[in-house]
Amino acid sequence: MSTLRLAIDWTPNINHIGFFIAKTLGFYEQQGIQLEILNPIDDHYQVTPGKKLELGLADFVIAPFETVISLNNKANLVDAVAVYAILQNDLSCIVTLQESNLDVPRKLDHQIYASYKARYEDAIVQQMVMNDGGAGEIKIIYPEKLGIWNTLLEGKAASTWIFDNWEGVEADSKNIQLNKFVMRDYGIPYGYSPIVITKKTNIEKHKELYSNFIKATVEGFLYAKNNPAESIAILQNYLTDYDFKNIDLEKSLAMTIDHFGDDSSCGQFEPERVASFLKWIVERKLEDPVILNQQLYTNELFK
Repeated sequence: MSTLRLAIDWTPNINHIGFFIAKTLGFYEQQGIQLEILNPIDDHYQVTPGKKLELGLADFVIAPFETVISLNNKANLVDAVAVYAILQNDLSCIVTLQESNLDVPRKLDHQIYASYKARYEDAIVQQMVMNDGGAGEIKIIYPEKLGIWNTLLEGKAASTWIFDNWEGVEADSKNIQLNKFVMRDYGIPYGYSPIVITKKTNIEKHKELYSNFIKATVEGFLYAKNNPAESIAILQNYLTDYDFKNIDLEKSLAMTIDHFGDDSSCGQFEPERVASFLKWIVERKLEDPVILNQQLYTNELFK
């Protein structure tokens, strides 16, 4: 058995279900892998997934595509590469409470936005506001990451970024009505999130092992598509008490399973979608054009 460490980006949720299935049902073990899943709640998000990869604390990390761009273009360069796209479609959105009457992005001008301080995040939200006719003059705060969703519910922020298939499901279960602003509806070709990232040097050293990790992961996510009840029973064993009590897992999975892809697409990246996001970033002068020629993702481990 070879031990591999996967650092997840958030407390266990529906986007992680395939990993927990593959671990619980022995799909990784069948590939000669003992998988350790590192939960950010263990260190209260003091070390981000990207930093864990940089420091060698994890072999794989889950993060948005922005992280792989950042790692390859920081002063202390990390030879990071995206190897697995968990969702084939973007299920995230910017939200406000309906009761706030902030029903279009342009009304977010001069309102408080609770940010995760992710790369490009603030610029993306500002651009969405401007694309809707606003000035992009939002007030940005940076709360403790794992408590950001609650800042909206408690009235400490007017808007934030969520996954509709998780926090959105929680809101529905509590009869909390949300206004939802999806990036593509406002001219922003947002990329993949979340994704799995590793180091190129690690692939070179352990290509067969890493391919086996991908193979078992695909098996886990496809199992979730074909066995929803059994999959929910597995995931609920890993949830925080709060999520266990507040998330309708059946509804969450039903919203998500079609976006895992199928036998031929599960986990893989579409070059056109990546290129469109990178071009948008360069056009907004958020990064230098060099990123257009960098190898930031690969589908080679699926072969």
